[in-house]
Amino acid sequence: MTSATDHFSSKSREYSYSRPFYPNLLFEFLQEITPNKHIAWDCATGNGQAAIGLCRYFRNVIASDVRKNQIANKFNRNNFTYEVFSAEKPNIQDNSVDLNTVAEAIHWFDFEKFYREVTRVSGRNAIIAVWSYGIHKIHTEIDKISERLDVDGEILGSYWPKEVKYVKEEYKTIPFPFKEISTPRFEMSVYWSLDDLISYIQTWSAVKRFQIEKKCDPMSSVRQDLNKLWGNKDEQKLVKWILNLRVGIIQS
Repeated sequence: MTSATDHFSSKSREYSYSRPFYPNLLFEFLQEITPNKHIAWDCATGNGQAAIGLCRYFRNVIASDVRKNQIANKFNRNNFTYEVFSAEKPNIQDNSVDLNTVAEAIHWFDFEKFYREVTRVSGRNAIIAVWSYGIHKIHTEIDKISERLDVDGEILGSYWPKEVKYVKEEYKTIPFPFKEISTPRFEMSVYWSLDDLISYIQTWSAVKRFQIEKKCDPMSSVRQDLNKLWGNKDEQKLVKWILNLRVGIIQS
C-alpha cells in the first residue's frame, strides 16, 4: 500500500483481532514450490497474519508495512524482521528474496513499480504469491444480507474504494507479468458468534468511510435481521472464505 492510501490504520487493533487466519495448507504449498527457503518477504503484512504462517517454513521473514499502526499490533516470532516502508520502495537487498507474498493488499499498489522492485529483490527461481478473499459465506439467508454490504451492494456499494473491484473480480484482472503456476483451491474457515462476525465487518474500509460520511453505523439497517436469522447470538456458526490465489515464477 502506498502512503497516499490508508483505509485501515484507525482500526489497526480491531483488524489484528478480528481477521481470520490463512490456512496452513497454503503455506505448505508455497514452501513446496519455492526452491530456496532462506528469505520470504511478506509485503503489506499488516499485523503479520500471513508472515506468521511463513515463519514455520522459511529461515527468515521480512514483514513490511507502510503503516506503523498496524505493526504496533504485530505478532512476534524469532525469525521475523518487521520493517516500515512502502511496497514500491522496499529497503531490501538485491537478489535476496526467495518468496514474495502479498495477502489481501496488492490491489492498493502501483503494480508496475511494485513488480519492478519484486524483480530487483528476488533471487534465482524466486516465487511471487498474491491472494485475496471476497465476501464470507455462512448460509443462504445470512449471505443475502452480507451481499447488501458487499461491493455493488445497496448499503455499502458506493463506499468501497475503486481498487476493491479487483477483489470482487477474484484477482483475475490484476496485472500479473510472471510465469504463472496453477494452484490448488484454498479456503479459510472459522467458527464465529454473531458478535465476532460484526466485529469483523466493522474492520471493512467501506464501513469506516460510511461512518465518517453518514455519522452513523451501516450495520444498524441489518442488525435486526441478522439477530433474527442467527438465533442465539452466542452460537458459533461456520464462516468460510475462498482464497483467490495467483502464483508465478519471477524471471529477471
